[in-house]
Amino acid sequence: MIAQGKRNVLGVLVDVVDYESAVDQIIEAAQRRRPFALTALAVHGVMTGVLDPAHNARLNGFDLVTPDGQPVRWALNLLHRAGLADRVYGPELTLRVLARCAAENLPVYLYGSTEDTLALLVPALARLFPGIRIAGVESSKFRPVEAGEDEEIAARITASGARLVLVGLGCPRQEVFTYAMRPLLDMPLLAVGAAFDYHAGLLRNPPVWMQRVGLEWFWRLGLEPRRLWRRYIVLNPAYLARLGAQKTRLWDARPPEPANERPPTFSI
Repeated sequence: MIAQGKRNVLGVLVDVVDYESAVDQIIEAAQRRRPFALTALAVHGVMTGVLDPAHNARLNGFDLVTPDGQPVRWALNLLHRAGLADRVYGPELTLRVLARCAAENLPVYLYGSTEDTLALLVPALARLFPGIRIAGVESSKFRPVEAGEDEEIAARITASGARLVLVGLGCPRQEVFTYAMRPLLDMPLLAVGAAFDYHAGLLRNPPVWMQRVGLEWFWRLGLEPRRLWRRYIVLNPAYLARLGAQKTRLWDARPPEPANERPPTFSI
């Protein structure tokens, strides 16, 4: 089990952690009814923090930030000699967490994505984990939160009996939502991004060899070029350039202090 704490990757604090430790921390928070915010960041997620200092501060306020992408794992190894042999990939982490939830009778709430996706996801999870308890599902409204609506969402989740929330709103909306809702819920919130689409059968995973060598971005670009071209063609080179600058100390990638105030507005 690896749990070495947070390290600076381009000013974003990412945890040196493996699957086993991440799952244990999540389940412990669920059992103890403790607020807990997690996100799994690939290059795009890190760069959203680099380019937006306020968002960077929010990310640095998360309880756990896992290295979702291979380039983020490589950065931890290059900059901090972390010795990580594997990333902690959001969709895979989701499956491992749900397996524990099913085994320990911890109800799960699904928040985000579309009604159509959730309609496919719920039976898919029931097939994978026959003992899983889905306490509730709620699709995204695809708009900013209205006054008092965040408290209503929190009340619905609490009333459902859920002990954990999976959030699938896409980066960076899901991170802002998770950060904003954390003070309102006594349970873990996991920003798991494309996990909803993958496990609903709407996205195909790339071959294992592409995942191992960090080419998952190329696979996804081929599937969704119009939506993802900027994320990969622009942000990937920018990430590598800044990583080189941090490694050679040409750039002081100083992490901002973790945010401690809820955002005035966010998407739901």
